[in-house]
Amino acid sequence: MQRHLLRHPQSPRSPVSRIQVDAVRLEDGRVTFVYMAVGEPGRVRIPEPGEPQRVDDLWRHTCFEAFVAPPDGDTYYELNFAPSRAWAAYRLDSYRSGMTRAPIDPPEIKPMTTEPAFGMVATVALGPLPELVPWQDWRVGLSAVIEDEEGDISYWALAHAPGKPDFHHADCFAAELAPAATL
Repeated sequence: MQRHLLRHPQSPRSPVSRIQVDAVRLEDGRVTFVYMAVGEPGRVRIPEPGEPQRVDDLWRHTCFEAFVAPPDGDTYYELNFAPSRAWAAYRLDSYRSGMTRAPIDPPEIKPMTTEPAFGMVATVALGPLPELVPWQDWRVGLSAVIEDEEGDISYWALAHAPGKPDFHHADCFAAELAPAATL
């Protein structure tokens, strides 16, 4: 499913020129998300890696996000991964409503920096979440928030809804994630 994220037209200029993303479902119910931002990493505020921990409000600084939903219905999950290895996971009943912490194990997050790029690989177990049926395609929205050295934030997604940046909008769920192939 390898794709590129698009910078929101209302976002300021960014030291990142391109963000490549990929998502793969594994047979054991885990999903691996790969994000690679190309540009001038030295001009991006990238949190220093530390111990993995669950942290709210990661979207206020540089982080990568995934929104995952079943093929039908209003329920969806929001996953946030920071280069610091901080993470968050939420379940929403419907558009920006009924948000609770999703009951998942901590994801495995591996930050990467290779000039002129930075990013991460995050693997998370989504199989136990009841709405995400293993044999169905899932709707996904992949996105990123990039904070530059001045504190300005640019918003990136597979697709953007009209108006201000809003990764929760149905238009941003622009891809399908097929079940893992089995032999």
